[in-house]
Amino acid sequence: MIQQPQILFPPFRLDPINERLMRDQEVIPLRPKSFAVLQYLAERPDRLVRKEELIGAVWPETYVTDTLLKGCVTEVRKALGDDAAAPRFIETAHRRGYRFIGRISEDRETEGRRDGGTERGEHLSLRLCVPSSAMGLVGREAELDRLRGSLERALDGRRQVVFISGEAGIGKTALVEDFLLRAAADPQVWLARGQCLEQFGPGEPYLPALEAVSRLCQEPGRERFVDLLRRHAPTWLLQTPWLLPASELEALRRNTHGSRERMLREIAEAIEALTAETPLVLALEDLHWSDYSTLDLISYLARRRERARLLVIGVYRSAEAILQEHPLISVKQELQMKRLCEELALESLGETAVGEYLRRRFPPPQRFLDGLARLIHGRARGNPLFMVNVVDYLEAEGLIAERGGQWRLNVALAEIELGVPEGVRQMIENQLGRLSRDQRQALEVASVAGAEFDVASVAACLEKGAMEVEEMCEEMARRQQFLREAPIVEMPDGSAPARYGFMHSLYQNVLYQRMAEARRSRLCLMMGEQGVGAAISINGRKRALTPPVKLRS
Repeated sequence: MIQQPQILFPPFRLDPINERLMRDQEVIPLRPKSFAVLQYLAERPDRLVRKEELIGAVWPETYVTDTLLKGCVTEVRKALGDDAAAPRFIETAHRRGYRFIGRISEDRETEGRRDGGTERGEHLSLRLCVPSSAMGLVGREAELDRLRGSLERALDGRRQVVFISGEAGIGKTALVEDFLLRAAADPQVWLARGQCLEQFGPGEPYLPALEAVSRLCQEPGRERFVDLLRRHAPTWLLQTPWLLPASELEALRRNTHGSRERMLREIAEAIEALTAETPLVLALEDLHWSDYSTLDLISYLARRRERARLLVIGVYRSAEAILQEHPLISVKQELQMKRLCEELALESLGETAVGEYLRRRFPPPQRFLDGLARLIHGRARGNPLFMVNVVDYLEAEGLIAERGGQWRLNVALAEIELGVPEGVRQMIENQLGRLSRDQRQALEVASVAGAEFDVASVAACLEKGAMEVEEMCEEMARRQQFLREAPIVEMPDGSAPARYGFMHSLYQNVLYQRMAEARRSRLCLMMGEQGVGAAISINGRKRALTPPVKLRS
């Protein structure tokens, strides 16, 4: 009898014979039907499994509803720590089925040598080169290579600090998730993650670091890190009382008196003691909301001279940090000046990357991708979050559908109308809420003028000075909020007014649509009276709002 091989998708292992899901040596409990759903999907990686097929395989000759299947998928996601909104293992194909997108490891020989026989550098290089799944990252190969290089230097004992920055939705978290998933394939590398939260008061010192430490201590087989904290960082154990028995905690409270400075020194020593035994990757997200203590910790870890197999990854939204004048910016710049850190500033995806995403999402045979990639890239301006939401919208509306085993575009490209997905609209509305009233009004007027506009026209409609409006636009462009600088166009009279453009057409559409109809009409008329051919791309089509009206001589 041929036994079914185990399915490895780090850090998990699926054992079909014993019907067990494992993480390291820990058994992750799953009900039999939920296990069967996971096994069926994992045995068909990167392939869309329709609901009907999945139900027929797991519940043969039995009538069940979609609700029962969804419940099993939800249980599986919970067991894997997966997020339906940003999946790493199971992706939902709206109204159709599911796709397993985890990375299946086929390197059995390497896997069998986990406990010895392989040099750390060779082992890690093999593991980090696992190819991306069919729905993995696109257009970020260079950034992944740089992170891999940072980890390899950290493994040599040269501590590394890397900041990953970019606008909202640019794919910072997705990049970190992909990198950590690859790094997790090496069981000798420990991973710790913490996240900053937007707080409206003083904020808890070291919040993301405390979260990372707590998670690290609760991982299976990580009791020795708790022992390290006992010896080197007792004040941190006081901040995580659930890690200790009551009697030990009470004694610790009587004998330990902490301060921010002591906590800083202690955790640095504990991390260095840990990394003498085990390499550590510490990922801290949303640093644009971080407290000062967390920034002190990053700076302190970067500046210390002792050898440490440590890689610290700090993730932040550049526009948010600049807008708030957050001290993170000065901390990062100072570390950069002393060559103690590096920054990965994520740029928008190019049209080629959008096309690659579409090819992975809608595998051949299909014939519509080139033109659609161009349309979506122009619409989303290379923002991955916007791109995915636009494609979800097209599929949900039935404009892209599978028929007879082939993906088809059910409407001519010229006829596609792209709305603003609700999730993207809410995100843009939240960003608008952070602006001043004058800034919002200027952007609304600009949305009527067009995707690109000159400052003088907007200023005239607002009845403000051109210099005042230009300063507002310049500030938003500098902070990467909504606007970018546009090429100067010389006017017939020889003047060359400052020009700006919207970073995404989605921004322009949301601003235009949120205005009352009467105000839009009045602004269109005012633009026309200035001789501006006001136009806007509504649902993907550029439409004139009012014909240009020449000023009387």
